[in-house]
Amino acid sequence: MGDTQAKIERQGRCLCGAVTITAKTAGHGVGSCHCAMCRRWGSGPFMDVDCGQDVRIEGEENITRYQSSDWAERAFCRKCGTNLFYRLKEADHHIVSVGLFEPEDEMALKLEVFIDEKPDFYSFAGDAQKLTGAELFAMMQGQD
Repeated sequence: MGDTQAKIERQGRCLCGAVTITAKTAGHGVGSCHCAMCRRWGSGPFMDVDCGQDVRIEGEENITRYQSSDWAERAFCRKCGTNLFYRLKEADHHIVSVGLFEPEDEMALKLEVFIDEKPDFYSFAGDAQKLTGAELFAMMQGQD
């Protein structure tokens, strides 16, 4: 969503290197989720890259998956605790923590979701698209 640049292959890893994720079609756009669950998960907004379905994971035995809802799971490295990804289960769609990848000049904040749940004590500069939780769910339902 919101990333019109060409997709590229990215490889990233957790803090200890026990888990490596290779995304074949990652974008340059960075997203941020301000929902209460993401903020509780990582003590701040979840900063991510939409990596879609074409994701290869090495070190699967080092991953703990938490079923955070009926439709999604969150994963972290069981050795070092690094938050790895949020995955929409039915579509096998991975939204990967941007911190796993090396930063690059082309990366830019493109989308903020659950803006209606963002606390007042922080905000991001720039003109990223901002969606409430209801707007995000309505947009996702329209993609069927």
